[in-house]
Amino acid sequence: MKSHQTVILTGAIALTSFLIVGANATAGASAPGASSTVRGIQNPDIAKSSTVHTTTSIVNGKIETILVNSKGLPLYYYPADTAKKSMVSGELARLWPPLLSASPTATGVRGKLTTLNVAAGRQVTYNGHFLYTFVEDSPGNVTGQGVSDFFVATPQLKVIRSTVKGAPTTPTTPTATASSGSYGY
Repeated sequence: MKSHQTVILTGAIALTSFLIVGANATAGASAPGASSTVRGIQNPDIAKSSTVHTTTSIVNGKIETILVNSKGLPLYYYPADTAKKSMVSGELARLWPPLLSASPTATGVRGKLTTLNVAAGRQVTYNGHFLYTFVEDSPGNVTGQGVSDFFVATPQLKVIRSTVKGAPTTPTTPTATASSGSYGY
């Protein structure tokens, strides 16, 4: 009798485990055309492995969709850069590390993602704008908007116009209001 109860209990535990695993697998799957969105990211597991993806964050008091790296850190661009040359070096580069990747991937963006050789490696560009993080940011926390004239990159960031016979490019005007920062670079 005791053996029979043990078999039933073991079977019940196995069946419960099977049902839990099956429910989790089903919850992770989605029907064709359906998508699960978490903080503006479609399929967060794929997005987290992407070099660049989108999320929503508060920028100057407004909720905006912004570009972030695989760690969730906000990405910025520097309007003084050209389509072929980053103007960020020295102390400025220590505060604004470049986003580097040999073969970048993107999720949730429609712009062009490429890389260019820089001293630190292959720096990622979005629509021709070099991308950077800010040393004082944390995932989901934008603190660098307007600091040292850097601006948060958004999926709508316009393409840098091509240069004509060495003339400088016309950078995109930032849409968000710049805030003052303590860095004078």
